[in-house]
Amino acid sequence: MGAMFRSEEMALCQLFIQPEAAYLSVSELGETGTVQFRDLNADVNYFQRKFVNEVRRCDEMERKLRYIEAEVKKDGVPIADNLTELPRAPNPRMIIDLEAHLEETENDILELSQNAVNLKSNYLELTELRHVLEKTQVFFTENQELLLYQQEEANDSITRNLINEEQHNPGVMGRGRLEFVAGVINRERVPAFERMLWRISRGNVFLRQAELDKPLEDPTTDLKHSGNQMYKTVFVAFFQGEQLKSRIKKVCTGFHASLYPCPHSHGEREEMVKGVRTRLEDLNLVLNQTQDHRQRVLHNVAKELPNWSVMVRKMKAIYHTMNLFNMDVTKKCLIGECWVPVADLTIIRNCLTEGSRLCGSSIPSFLNVIYTDENPPTFNRTNKFTRGFQNLIDAYGVASYREANPALYTIITFPFLFGIMFGDCGHGIILTLFGVYMVVLEKKFLAEKSSSEIWNIFFAGRYIILLMGLFSIYTGIIYNDLFSKSLNIFGSSWVITYDNKTVWNNVDLTLDPATESYKQYPYPLGMDPVWMLAENKIIFLNSYKMKLSIIFGVVHMIFGVMMNIPNILHFKKYERFFFELLPQLLFLVLLFFYLVVLMFVKWFMFDATSPDIRYKPQCAPSVLITFINMILQGESKQAEGCSAFMFTGQYTLQLVCVLLAVLCVPVMLFGKPLYYLMKKKKNDRKVVSNGTTSQDIELQTEGLQSGPSNTEAASGHESDSFSELMIYQGIHTIEYVLSTISHTASYLRLWALSLAHAQLSEVLWSMVMRNGFAPSNFPPYIFGVVLFVIFGAWACFTLAILVMMEGLSAFLHTLRLHWVEFMSKFYEGKGDLFQPFCFKTILETDDTED
Repeated sequence: MGAMFRSEEMALCQLFIQPEAAYLSVSELGETGTVQFRDLNADVNYFQRKFVNEVRRCDEMERKLRYIEAEVKKDGVPIADNLTELPRAPNPRMIIDLEAHLEETENDILELSQNAVNLKSNYLELTELRHVLEKTQVFFTENQELLLYQQEEANDSITRNLINEEQHNPGVMGRGRLEFVAGVINRERVPAFERMLWRISRGNVFLRQAELDKPLEDPTTDLKHSGNQMYKTVFVAFFQGEQLKSRIKKVCTGFHASLYPCPHSHGEREEMVKGVRTRLEDLNLVLNQTQDHRQRVLHNVAKELPNWSVMVRKMKAIYHTMNLFNMDVTKKCLIGECWVPVADLTIIRNCLTEGSRLCGSSIPSFLNVIYTDENPPTFNRTNKFTRGFQNLIDAYGVASYREANPALYTIITFPFLFGIMFGDCGHGIILTLFGVYMVVLEKKFLAEKSSSEIWNIFFAGRYIILLMGLFSIYTGIIYNDLFSKSLNIFGSSWVITYDNKTVWNNVDLTLDPATESYKQYPYPLGMDPVWMLAENKIIFLNSYKMKLSIIFGVVHMIFGVMMNIPNILHFKKYERFFFELLPQLLFLVLLFFYLVVLMFVKWFMFDATSPDIRYKPQCAPSVLITFINMILQGESKQAEGCSAFMFTGQYTLQLVCVLLAVLCVPVMLFGKPLYYLMKKKKNDRKVVSNGTTSQDIELQTEGLQSGPSNTEAASGHESDSFSELMIYQGIHTIEYVLSTISHTASYLRLWALSLAHAQLSEVLWSMVMRNGFAPSNFPPYIFGVVLFVIFGAWACFTLAILVMMEGLSAFLHTLRLHWVEFMSKFYEGKGDLFQPFCFKTILETDDTED
């Protein structure tokens, strides 16, 4: 818990590493994740750094891996992404072998892909040729006499058209017999293709077409096992003349139609069809064998692909980090600077020694701790339980170096304040079960790495949800609230003094706590269940929960002010104790903690059974009115025999509290500026009296040796002018004085949300669930079905509204109470987060981005 109370002590170190040992040493440091490197080449262009070529090699290997992975996924081959143990970064000798292996694998897959495309292209051509031969067979053989008649008519028509053509283009007639061109074209291009043939031939082309029944596969756009589907049409164009043949072929080329040879005689076509079918069978066998071979290759690659990807990303991260190093003047040593937790210095030295040993270097690398006045990064060592709470604090602002960390106290205060607003045993049990579910199966969920952002948010806060559920159960017991119903475990302290006739004949009856039969002892645990039936339940609970919210709010704020003490003692800023902490604490205690004391005094002193009328409930003064009169020095009218004060000497005590609180304001306003002004004048006189700056140099040296200063000194308040200090202190004084009022009122959200949650739960029960138990004339089996449906609706509304929506609302309000009302009393949050060079973090970030 020491690391949670205050951030780890950090040291700025210089690493002197031999060039041949640099890669392996940085690899060892990346495995431990304990150093944050600084860029010593900030003024150097990235492309001019020493290891930019190695980074480019890694980029090229990543490109090959992406191509290989795309091919593996394209064929549906599973990739094992849950590695039991991540491989280490390859040594320099293994890098060459890995690069060559990736090159060979890429070439093999490229060759297999190209061969598959070529084979599928041949298969597509043969398939289209088979369809052309089969479809045109119908054109030439279906009813020979009708075909001859159609050809004669077509020839007469073409002849007439050719005569007309001859008049314009002499030489067309007598160019030969009727010719034809056969081929395949995409179905959607047929209408335009037909119109174009008609135009270029002026109607001298006779076009026959037949659509293919089944679509064909495009070999160039293969997706997994099947490519894009192409719907095509077989066509035969009859014409006469070589010039027209040339035009038709150009049109076919323009429309991307595939032309195939088609013999004139029936026998030749039959023989050609048989040959094409035989070749298709052989080619299909070759395609299957090629696909099987490709599958075997990709399955073997898929086993090694995750390891290769991890190794290449680690290599790239190492060379990126080495580009942050600087080369010494002799070019025989790499110099790096990094922030290191002091507790991990031994680990860093061991990593450097291991790197030198692995490369066989006889010259050891070493580490040197240097002192600086820079503010180190903030590093709070966490585990899986505390990480969620630390993330809540870091979302507001990272703690300044060695500043007291609020996350340690948030572990308890956050779920407790949430439970006050969400106090219901039933809803708390639901939250607890959800948290237990995520905690018990956390290893499984961590291995699955879900891509759902909402689920990842819930899972990251699983321990927060678990504690919020447990505290909600506790506060639900205190409120005696279980799904808007109370539990009668210990009986009731109230006794009914009326007879049965009076009870049955009266709707409302008053139970008097002053009667002798009333049991004068507090309820053992929580709230008396009889209040659930009382007409003045809301009035009583309002007063009770409102006072509780003020009590917990004031205690929480006092604790926040007291948290300045660890910061003051650590940074040795003792003047802040007298000029900030003490007046702030007195101001808060004298006014608002006194308000809390009045609540307890009223609870203890005023009783219905008291013999003195001054201490009966009807004479109890309002705490709020008393507090307002205390501040404004006013008076309120009281009933006869009653007093405006609860005890003797209360007026004098209140007057003293107000005067002391008012005196605290000028101390907060002028204390620090006057102290720094006097301190500055004293230092100036000391320098003038000595006549030398040796002491200043000595003081500076001591400050350098003492390590980084605190955030206040770093912000330069001591070196500011008096007017600037007065403005700064005036802003903070006004902010604190006003915030004590607004923050105290802000804690009333504990009461408001608790009351709203309880009333919503009661309304949901009354409007939905109570109808299921209402008397009805339904048979038992129908009544059971109705009750089942009503319970389902009630359960859905409970989960959606009361658990999820109300839970999210209470969570956000609790977060605000910690960020604003609590942490503003002591927390600066101006630090920089420690971001170590860690392979695990880099790989997780890359996976998230992917």
